[in-house]
Amino acid sequence: MQRHTKIYFDKSGIDPHGFVPCEICQAQAVDVNHIDARGMGGDPTGSKDTFGNLQAACRDCHNEYGDISDLKPMLKKIHAKQFPTKLKYIEEMDQMIEL
Repeated sequence: MQRHTKIYFDKSGIDPHGFVPCEICQAQAVDVNHIDARGMGGDPTGSKDTFGNLQAACRDCHNEYGDISDLKPMLKKIHAKQFPTKLKYIEEMDQMIEL
């Protein structure tokens, strides 16, 4: 399992072996994507592998909405609605760790 995928499942509490819903349309997700993409050089520091930047998506939604800069705010809003309490708590903990 890739690092970012493990982070997503650990932080979300979703069982990766069960039904994983697409955060956009609720179909079966097949990928955990970076909302703000890692880019051509990857992400050697892992700075984009945060729960707030990861989203489960089905193939159709990934193809339609992924990698479109103008849609990033919408995708982040959808993600925040899926996990409002967890996301706030996790971001607060991540900030404390950075200090």
